[in-house]
Amino acid sequence: MSISNNDVQHVAKLARLNLTAEEEQTLTGQLNAILKYAEKLNELDTEDIEPTTHVLHVSNVMREDETKESLSIEQVMRNAPEEEDGQFKVPAVME
Repeated sequence: MSISNNDVQHVAKLARLNLTAEEEQTLTGQLNAILKYAEKLNELDTEDIEPTTHVLHVSNVMREDETKESLSIEQVMRNAPEEEDGQFKVPAVME
C-alpha cells in the first residue's frame, strides 16, 4: 500500500488545508514511510498470541455517579458568543 500525491491532495481538501506542492511532496513521503514501517508488523508471527483489547489488565473502570454543584446559567452564558432564552444561539445549518 502506498500514498499518492492525489491521496494527500484529497485529504488536504477534506481537512480544508491549503498545501504547497512542496508540502504535498513532503507529506506523501512521510506518510509512505509510516506505512512502510507499519507493514513490518505483518512479518511478526502472531499465531500463538491471544487477541487483547487493552495492553494492561483493566477491571471495574466505572465509578459511582456523584452529583456535584454545576455552573449557573449566567456563568455558562458568559462564554456564549450569542445567547437567547438561556441557550447558546448558533447560526442555522439548514434552511
